[in-house]
Amino acid sequence: MAITKRVTFIAKPDGIAKMKELLSAMVEPSKAEDGCIFYEIFQYENKPQKFMAYESWRDEEALDGHRNSAHYAVYKSSYEPYCLDKYTDELEVLG
Repeated sequence: MAITKRVTFIAKPDGIAKMKELLSAMVEPSKAEDGCIFYEIFQYENKPQKFMAYESWRDEEALDGHRNSAHYAVYKSSYEPYCLDKYTDELEVLG
């Protein structure tokens, strides 16, 4: 069963540019991973400190592969100084 998530990031006022850089660097390598169905990151136009990652993975194994990737390790070890808040919503695809 596919796993779909929405991850919201709120950047610190002085961390917006760095959060954008770190999150943007995740898109292409994540899309290239086996089991990636959808992976995009958005920045709110009217709230530039707010970012949303929408991602969908074939199954838990594919998501685990993503979490164990080199680009995920770079992001995970780097984002906290620039991030004020982060939360994840698990989504169910209807239809």
